[in-house]
Amino acid sequence: MGSSCDRSKPSCCETASALPTVEHQTPSSQPQTRTDSVGDETLPVAILGAGPVGLAAAANLCERGRKFVVLEAGDRVAANMWQWRHVRLFTPWKYLIDPVGARLLAAAGNWKSPDPDKVPYAQDFVETFLDPVAALASIQPNIRLNREVASVSREGHDRMKDGHRNEAPFLITARSPTGHERIRASAVIDATGTWRTPNPLGAGGVAADGESEAQEHICYGMPDVLGHDRKRYAGKRVLVVGSGHSAIGNVLSLVELAKSDADTSVVWAIRRTNPQKLWGGGEADQIEERGELGLRVKRAVDRKEVTLLGGLSIAAVRRESSGLSVVDTEGTARTTIDEIIVSTGARPDMSMLRELRLEFDLATEASAKLGPLIDPNHHSCGSVPPHGEAELRQPERGFYLAGMKSYGRAPTFLLMTGYEQVRSIAAKLCGDCVAAENVELVLPETGVCSTDLATQEEGKCCSG
Repeated sequence: MGSSCDRSKPSCCETASALPTVEHQTPSSQPQTRTDSVGDETLPVAILGAGPVGLAAAANLCERGRKFVVLEAGDRVAANMWQWRHVRLFTPWKYLIDPVGARLLAAAGNWKSPDPDKVPYAQDFVETFLDPVAALASIQPNIRLNREVASVSREGHDRMKDGHRNEAPFLITARSPTGHERIRASAVIDATGTWRTPNPLGAGGVAADGESEAQEHICYGMPDVLGHDRKRYAGKRVLVVGSGHSAIGNVLSLVELAKSDADTSVVWAIRRTNPQKLWGGGEADQIEERGELGLRVKRAVDRKEVTLLGGLSIAAVRRESSGLSVVDTEGTARTTIDEIIVSTGARPDMSMLRELRLEFDLATEASAKLGPLIDPNHHSCGSVPPHGEAELRQPERGFYLAGMKSYGRAPTFLLMTGYEQVRSIAAKLCGDCVAAENVELVLPETGVCSTDLATQEEGKCCSG
């Protein structure tokens, strides 16, 4: 069978980037060992999500000459990241740049790579790298914004039907401003992430009693405490729940806010009783900014700029005349506050995939083969082994979860991992099994992302 990914075809890019994060041969220089590509090549590969990993998937398919379409629910690329554009990332540029996207930009001749050791804000990352990649003439026409995927299935096959499902194209239904669209695809890469489905405030993975009724005083994720949302939190008693990087960032922002508004008080609730892991790897962390986060928040706790409540598993939030009373699982009211910021991580939304035959790890909800390799009970960001298409492969041939969503509830994700995932997937889809199997990735070691067995409240470890 012929392949539109044939190496004899000119690629979208001829020059190498000065800022590769992972060393790999370009498609034109890799060994010519090939097998049949995956799926009907007259149909595009559908990429769900135009975040960093989704755009990296597009860049890889573009470079290999494979047709693709990107479906993004938001009104711009990297819409989820744009919601927390005020956040300074803990990873420097050298861990943020997708090497294939950088090659395409270099070939276009209108992009200058940033200082590899500088740490940007999320907005800088979007505007300096992701927006230019999305604007490339070889990528931009294939991006469809305001397309919220409602379902992914096999054409003519529900979940129960065997038939010829692995030969049938995928059928994607998406909500658009003009109604519903149906897109047929040869393969699907789901890189929609987990940002839109945050974990609840309550212990045990379920909402706390009264959580929905108190929504006007609860924010999930990372609000712009020192900017757009300043008035909401200034002079208030604010509770931050969670022990990951997002929670630490929120605590530090509130501490800074309290310096200019003495009536602002910060309470930090964690489920673990021993806070030692909160401080992370410190100077031993190979990502300097990430290590510094732990050191800074420890200083804030030591100076009593924040009240740390350990061993707090929340069962209920009750409205009282004095504010919101936070009640633990023993029925004891532990604190009374005005506002709550929930930074307890996120979980994948699998509802649109119900008609597909997929396998997931029981603990993490990650792809089944990947789950044991990334379980935060046993791994930190840096100890996750290299993995690619083989570990992400599903019983539903041609379907892949990639990026943060492939990790399920595990917080140990770094963008470099996602870039390597989609490089390997794209190689497989184009029939290049040698490149797909050649997975090599060395991640910087950390001490922050690991969790203890009783704790599953870490925030994002990723940079997007």
